[in-house]
Amino acid sequence: MQNILRLTLTDIPAAARVHRAAFDERLPWLAGLHTPQEDHGYWSNHLFPVCEIWGAERDGTLLGVIAFREDWIDQLYILPEAQAQGIGSALLDIARTAYSRLFLWTFQRNIAARRFYERHGFMAVAQTDGAANEEKEPDVLYRWVREN
Repeated sequence: MQNILRLTLTDIPAAARVHRAAFDERLPWLAGLHTPQEDHGYWSNHLFPVCEIWGAERDGTLLGVIAFREDWIDQLYILPEAQAQGIGSALLDIARTAYSRLFLWTFQRNIAARRFYERHGFMAVAQTDGAANEEKEPDVLYRWVREN
């Protein structure tokens, strides 16, 4: 059984490692886009100051992370070997409890993520050709609204 907790700055290196492991597994055509140091800087300098960051851990190992703020889920990653165990759903529930409306971006080719979000009530509201994102990868914007 995993433990869900709000992460502190000292947890950010582990969060960045979870992000990279999951990203590279699900999006191998984009692997190596950033160094581990760049990932750590992004999580500690960009996400941590503006997002709530929560994690799921078991036996002292961080298995998954979510970074969210008002109206947005910025990141949600689960270690490949820990996927399909309810961790992503538990982390997503933290954000959905905090806010009544959420948006997020994912890549169009990330079919597993798209299915996950759609199973949890997110609806695709826009698609792009990727020209405006760093990866130049076509993406899709999802929206979720709490039903009253």
